[in-house]
Amino acid sequence: MSGHSKFANIKHKKEKNDAAKGKIFTILGRELAVAVKAGGPDPANNSRLRDAIAKAKSNNMPNDTIDRSIKKAAGNLDGVNYESITYEGYGPKGVAVIVETLTDNKNRSAANVRSAFTKGGGNMGTTGCVSFMFDEKGQIMIEKDEDTDFETIELTAIEAGAEDINEEEDGIEIITSPEDFSQVREALEKAGIIMADASIKMLPQTYTELTEEEDVKKMIRLLDLLENDDDVKNVYHNWDE
Repeated sequence: MSGHSKFANIKHKKEKNDAAKGKIFTILGRELAVAVKAGGPDPANNSRLRDAIAKAKSNNMPNDTIDRSIKKAAGNLDGVNYESITYEGYGPKGVAVIVETLTDNKNRSAANVRSAFTKGGGNMGTTGCVSFMFDEKGQIMIEKDEDTDFETIELTAIEAGAEDINEEEDGIEIITSPEDFSQVREALEKAGIIMADASIKMLPQTYTELTEEEDVKKMIRLLDLLENDDDVKNVYHNWDE
């Protein structure tokens, strides 16, 4: 398992500049729209929308922006046409990389992702070339403070169906199956437990180290190019940072 702090990474992402926040809000807005199209605009009857709203709130998206996105999608169901496309490939020294996009132009997305791999010293591969090295899991992150009650969190999560709970120095990580993610997240929410991050992710089974400075620079460039692309929703990799 990687030694770097997952919680530090979450804080870093949330403290990005306004331009980066704008990109994050764009993707979150698309996720809300896709959820509305899939199950309607009422969160009470749409678990996917509830999860999307929770994710938006955890990324500090204002409530009125969330409401506007839902209303816009509900009034424009025929016009919401975002497609989820996943690309796989290799970074420097064979680091495994998975790129999830949410786009209205798959040709543009494919070209941009391929270019990022090339400029980052890697190459895009075929579907399935690296995904077998990852597990799809629900991941819920809770930051610890002096009032954190680990036993209550643990009991709540286990009763709701969590698979694993890991306590670290700066927080608590809860792992679920994709199927049980929503009910575990909602159980924690109802218990008043604040989550720093909660989503379904591709978690690497093993990690790859980069020992050469040039390879590290290329990997950082690859990730920056992907994360700055408006169509890119998530980037997963097994680089041990």
